[in-house]
Amino acid sequence: MIPSNVQHSISISLLTGGSDRPYVFGLATSLILQGLTLDLIGSDELDLLEFRRESKITFLNLRGSSDPNASPLAKTARILRYYAKLFLYAATAKPPIFHILWNNRFEIFDRTILMFYYRFLRKKVVLTVHNVNARRRDRSDTFLNRVTLRIQYHSANHVFVHTERMKTELVKEFGVRAAHITVIPFGINNSLPNTTLTPCEAKQKFGLSNKKKAILFFGRITPYKGLDYLIAAFRDLLKRHNEYCLIIAGRVDRCEAYWKALHTQIDAEVRNGNVLIKDSFVPDDEAEVYFKAADVLVLPYRDIYQSGVLFTGQHFGIPIIAADVGSFGEDIVEGRTGFLFRPGDANNLATTIERYFQSDLYGELSKRREDIHAHAAKLHSWDTVARMTKDVYSNLMQQASQTEIGTSSPDTLVATRANERECGFDEIAITNRNHH
Repeated sequence: MIPSNVQHSISISLLTGGSDRPYVFGLATSLILQGLTLDLIGSDELDLLEFRRESKITFLNLRGSSDPNASPLAKTARILRYYAKLFLYAATAKPPIFHILWNNRFEIFDRTILMFYYRFLRKKVVLTVHNVNARRRDRSDTFLNRVTLRIQYHSANHVFVHTERMKTELVKEFGVRAAHITVIPFGINNSLPNTTLTPCEAKQKFGLSNKKKAILFFGRITPYKGLDYLIAAFRDLLKRHNEYCLIIAGRVDRCEAYWKALHTQIDAEVRNGNVLIKDSFVPDDEAEVYFKAADVLVLPYRDIYQSGVLFTGQHFGIPIIAADVGSFGEDIVEGRTGFLFRPGDANNLATTIERYFQSDLYGELSKRREDIHAHAAKLHSWDTVARMTKDVYSNLMQQASQTEIGTSSPDTLVATRANERECGFDEIAITNRNHH
């Protein structure tokens, strides 16, 4: 049983890496509704009025600007300043739990030295793993990458993942104990403005008629997301149906040659208005018009663990056509919220797009949007995420409390260690604490 003083006095430090506003906003605002108080370590990107005005959140802008157009020297200086501030903060921070949502700029350093530093300070470390091994997904895995991932996963007191597949991979590939891992939903994006703008009005902003069948690709442009074979499928469709339009919106992520080759392929379609492109970051206050102008969102990924773009789409009630990879098969209900297709197969993607536009889902789209949003909101509620997260925090606090009591009693210490093993926390961490 968790002591009452633990239940009502949980204070944590939320280490965001300075990005991913939708996830940080959803989690932070839900945790304070659970009665928690937060130190939120953020950046200019996360410096929101909602955080500044909330008495239970202490917002610390340690990261500052993340301007990609800054000079290499300026980028290096600001990163070094950030790490210096982070080290100083950690040494003086009151919250006993550090929850890492994303690592910072230097992944190897964060996975090793920074983790050891937090544990040296006797902080309980919780880690949210959005991608178990992103380099394997991106076909750029290395021995050093796997070793440092293993170090971070074993240094954390507890790990959150979003799917059972991710949990299985952590156990099999990295030797993390199953009891050390909790599967939590990926919360639906609730940070973006969703005004009274109608799909018809949104299409007009792009100069599209209501008869145009608008297909949206949204998010970072990078090879693993499969934009190349979406373009191949789209160009094939245009040979039979000229009413299709492809909207591509997102910044190019370190793959300029890849994007240049794709842009060359669709040059004619861009000139005649069948392809609309915004190859730069889309601000939050502009996202709504893209999702409401589109009739369907396509996620042609080659591989993925979980996609925040999917939940942004469902937030706006847009049907989704996705490759059958990762957890998409669990998140998409065929014919109700979207359709699946064979990954890497442009022909099958083209057929699936045609199938969608012939279906009742498209025919009744104005009625189905609310159903799609409600379905996703129920399965990916931030309230559920926050309650599950708080339970883990509470167990860690109880563990720390029992350890303190047990330091003067061998019998109690034995009982505490047994409890920690039962809860699934690392025995190595117990030994380290007793040496401090």
